[in-house]
Parts: sequence; structure tokens; C-alpha cells
Amino acid sequence: MLLLFAGAMWIAAGIMLCFMAYKWLKAYEGNNTLLFTGTGLTGSLIIHHFGFLRVVDKNLGRIMQMEEKPCLFSFMSWKSYLIVLVMVSAGIALRHSQIPKEYLSVLYLGIGAALILSSIRYLRHLYFHYY
Repeated sequence: MLLLFAGAMWIAAGIMLCFMAYKWLKAYEGNNTLLFTGTGLTGSLIIHHFGFLRVVDKNLGRIMQMEEKPCLFSFMSWKSYLIVLVMVSAGIALRHSQIPKEYLSVLYLGIGAALILSSIRYLRHLYFHYY
């Protein structure tokens, strides 16, 4: 159950960030939309591989050692929840900053797509563990 919940949460957060990036790029009237999109997607591969996969692997290791009925929110450690709080706060601050949204779309697309890519590991682990 925790593997499914963790994968779903990561996918939901990733979709939300990608959708925000999409809205900003759609409203952008310049000629660099493809450049911003490509940069964000390239960044997502780097963030996924060198950042989020380590977090997912730590979470998977902890989840697989848990007892029968763990708390639903124990798919992440308390330290990870603090990191999420900092990231959400930074995201809100950036959204309300003077930074042009087309530049922010690169960051949001990069992190959002990396979350979606990394969630596949939860779902793959769920599939191979229970089926």
C-alpha cells in the first residue's frame, strides 16, 4: 500500500509542477519556448538520476523493512518531510518573485518531470514485489 501511495504522491506532485510550467510556457509570447522546454526536460533527467533516485531508494529500503500496518505517511522519513516543506516554501516564494515565469518553467518542468520519472521506481517495485 505504501509503495502505491508513494508513487501516486510523486506523480501527483510532478503533474502539478509540469502543468504550471505548461501554463507559463503557453502564455509566453517569445520564440524560445522549445529551448525552455528542452532545457527543463534535460534537467529532469539529471535531477532524476543524480537526486531523486537516491531518495526513492532510501524510501524503498525503509518501506520494505516495515511491519504489516505502517502509518500511511511513513513512505518518507521525517527528514524528507522537512525537505519537502523547504521545497514547497521555495516554490511559493519563486512563483511570487519577479523572475519571469518562462525561466521558472524550466525549473518547474525539470523537477516535475523528474518526480514523475522517479515515481516509476516505486510502481515497478510494487509490481515486482506483489505480482
